Amino acid sequence: MNLSRPDIAGRVSPDSNAQKPILEGIGLSKHFAVESGLLQPKKPPVQAVNQVNLSVRKGETLALVGESGSGKSTLGRLLLNLLQPTAGDVIYEGRNLANLTPEKLRQVRRDLQIIFQDPFASLNPRMTVESIVGEPIWLHSQASRSDRQAKVAELLRTVGLAPEHGGRHPHEFSGGQRQRIGIARALASEPRLILGDEPVSALDVSVQAQVVNLLEDLKHQFGLTLVIVAHGLAVIRHMSDRVAVMYLGEIVELAPVDALFENPLHPYTQALMAAVPVSHPDLRQPRPLLGGDMPSPSRPPSGCRFHSRCPHARALCKEAVPVMETVEAERQVACHFWREIAQEHCYCWPPTPPLPNRRCASAFRTIPMCLIRIVRAPTPAAWSTPRCATNWWTSTRT
Repeated sequence: MNLSRPDIAGRVSPDSNAQKPILEGIGLSKHFAVESGLLQPKKPPVQAVNQVNLSVRKGETLALVGESGSGKSTLGRLLLNLLQPTAGDVIYEGRNLANLTPEKLRQVRRDLQIIFQDPFASLNPRMTVESIVGEPIWLHSQASRSDRQAKVAELLRTVGLAPEHGGRHPHEFSGGQRQRIGIARALASEPRLILGDEPVSALDVSVQAQVVNLLEDLKHQFGLTLVIVAHGLAVIRHMSDRVAVMYLGEIVELAPVDALFENPLHPYTQALMAAVPVSHPDLRQPRPLLGGDMPSPSRPPSGCRFHSRCPHARALCKEAVPVMETVEAERQVACHFWREIAQEHCYCWPPTPPLPNRRCASAFRTIPMCLIRIVRAPTPAAWSTPRCATNWWTSTRT
């Protein structure tokens, strides 16, 4: 395992194999049964994920975004076979995971790893760091103790920790350091794809940018494919290549990150953009905020599941389920009236240009993500025209 750190000069341009899906979910559904009393009527199951089709391309960073309870974490665990789907298939490099023998499935698990959300609960408090990071090495390679110790030391250096930390226990570290230990554990089996289940949401704001930069560096260094589950749009905008927006167990919009943030088509995506606070008063736009709470996933609305909160809902939305329509290359949206909504109601991402190479400059690595972009923003006069109506970056960078 070569852990040497090369120079990173931004995103690696995808090769011909990068467009091939490494992982696919076909018609994935996950319903959780709800227990009822002996004399009570049977309760409907919770439809956490419903008929989702999604592919993850080799070498990309795919983000799953949505409100709490939208099913994004459940979908991520289905893709990694940590949960068994109620319906549908998970295909990894042409192999259906449901048809694999236990021995072959164990080999696949080496390639698919996860970084858990809570660094305080995901590490065994009775184990040392060396044991936590070294356990996957022993399980998948049966390496000797000396080889494991050498690899653990190298992994700790890679994630920004000292090899001397291997003899300590998790309670001796801060939240950011614990998450780095979790990242080192995920790297120990030399995976090809890593799922980050909200990897920075439980961390202090000052540490989030450091962990995000670390994940980007590791992606380029080891040629990883990343699936990031997050609800912070600043993190999504910063590090992803494509974004899948989920609502009540379904994907409502799938698009490249630039296209999604410059011109969101689905009204739910527009509402997510509008929920991001903008500090400068001259940069604020009318905010199409959502009303009410998300319906219960055990009793989802008929037709379009978003119609009960959509300000543009019509009679058709209550009757017919919208199909996922291909708008342009690599972009899809599930909405009956997305064309009219996109023309009449435009809401763009809060106006801030991308940083060079989309990486947090080293001088800003300890600054909160929301501040990193405000520091580099141009004057408000540059924002007289919405970015969805013109190529803003081309017209203003001169």
